[in-house]
Amino acid sequence: MFTSLPSSLLAAGAPAAAEPATAIQSIGTPTLWALTIGAVIVLVIVDFLITRRPHEVSMKEALGWSAFYIAIPVAFGVWIWQTYGGQTGLEYYTGYLVEKSLSVDNLFVFLLLLTAFAVPRELQQRVLLIGIIGALILRGIFIALGAQLISTFSWAFLLFGAVLLVTAVKVLRDAMAHEDKAIDIGSIRSVRFIRRFMPVTDTYEGTRLTVVQAGRRALTPLALVIVAILATDIVFAIDSVPAVYGITGDPYLVFATNAFALLGLRALYFVVEGALGSLRHLGHGLAAILAFIGVKLVLHWAHGVWTWIPEVPTLLSLGVIVGILALATTTSILANRREARRELAGDDAGESEVSDAERDRAEV
Repeated sequence: MFTSLPSSLLAAGAPAAAEPATAIQSIGTPTLWALTIGAVIVLVIVDFLITRRPHEVSMKEALGWSAFYIAIPVAFGVWIWQTYGGQTGLEYYTGYLVEKSLSVDNLFVFLLLLTAFAVPRELQQRVLLIGIIGALILRGIFIALGAQLISTFSWAFLLFGAVLLVTAVKVLRDAMAHEDKAIDIGSIRSVRFIRRFMPVTDTYEGTRLTVVQAGRRALTPLALVIVAILATDIVFAIDSVPAVYGITGDPYLVFATNAFALLGLRALYFVVEGALGSLRHLGHGLAAILAFIGVKLVLHWAHGVWTWIPEVPTLLSLGVIVGILALATTTSILANRREARRELAGDDAGESEVSDAERDRAEV
């Protein structure tokens, strides 16, 4: 039922040396890996068939597919729990929650890019799907590299923890900047690089990435926005993979949680598109989650060197993550209500001043 992967994860009391230690347990048998990857490919093909004919996504359609893509990982988690036990199931659900939370932040960046490139609504889901496929491939590569790093070097978790702590500081700094979040297309390095070598048309040409103009091959704006989204996928992978490795050391669970969190993003985007801007404290919450998991990874590494240093149990991690997300959502709602009341009070004051001025003129 379990397969062993070499790792220094459980080397209690061993010095932090660049050598493999005892084996860790993974539920990822070859059959399970094949079935999971096959299921992911089938779901991607289904999404491609849905977006083959560009159309504007209705809220009913987006809600239906979002429910479908949430039901699949939830049901799969029930099977994991019943087949491999509560601890493995808890790691799976916690990892999925972390990845889904980070995915919402990814959607906000996608929204900024789609707005900056003025992508027609009927083409947006095709752009999102290509971005999701790129993210799946990149996550797979990073997960494999991460598993190899963990199994070879005992300080891998220390490195992952440091990456997450640095990322948390950056996310918090951006959240506290209170600056306009609009993206300047000209400042994106990948876009500037491509424009040096190929011309770009002024208009979109359906789902086509290139066209021939004046006898010369030119890119469409759709090609540029896809390149920009794929470039951001690399950054997201660097943040995301270490985060879920902080929850479980099983590469299969890391892949499954990443894949399931990413697959539903296309439909989820159109559900939460209007609400993304109102989650004003989401950045603060994600910074806290990344910092917490970063500390958890550092403690995990330290426990392998000094066994008296405690580790953070998975159940506590789940509670902390849920609590942070609930707090960030609640404070965002309260802040939006306060701002709405202030705006309403300002409008009432303005109307009152106009009424007083009109009354004064009437008396004169």
